[in-house]
Amino acid sequence: MKRRVLLTAIGTTALITLISACSGPYSISADVSSFGSWPADRKAGSFAFERMPSQQQDGARQAELEAQAQAALEKAGFKLASDAKSADVLVSLGVRVSPQDRSPWDDPLWWRWHGNYGHWRYGTRGNAMLWTEKRYDREAAILLRDRASSEPLYEARASNDGMTMGNKELVGALFEAALSEFPKIQPEPHRVVVQVAR
Repeated sequence: MKRRVLLTAIGTTALITLISACSGPYSISADVSSFGSWPADRKAGSFAFERMPSQQQDGARQAELEAQAQAALEKAGFKLASDAKSADVLVSLGVRVSPQDRSPWDDPLWWRWHGNYGHWRYGTRGNAMLWTEKRYDREAAILLRDRASSEPLYEARASNDGMTMGNKELVGALFEAALSEFPKIQPEPHRVVVQVAR
């Protein structure tokens, strides 16, 4: 009886530890590229979002993306303008999530794998140990234009990949990674790591 109680207590403690670990912040890495000619003496000012005609079709979805980008913009020193006419810069956003066409195992050297371990080990009818190797490319892009002149001043992109499509927190982290070095310009893709709050 004592042993059962002890094992239950250990199991409960382990479960609480696991839940706590899963609920805390975590890091993501992204490949970032930035372009433009942001003036060296220009400070990050006020901004307003600008939507392309296609982005106006799904206002709720675009508003969610803008909320994620707003946090990243504010970390970079910008503040939301009361209206677009008073903003210093206009901000355009883009997010793309797409499945990779090829599996990492789609290679002549690994022809027996056929994209998953289950197929190799058990054949097409096997359903035990079925590992799907599907991965997703995820990218967030942001463009800052001078509102008065419409001149593009700063463009940044952040991308990574993973086994899921990701969620809104991941999108926000990609925007944060894209703007993490603002106003520095570095066109060559390089790795940036940011923290994500769950």
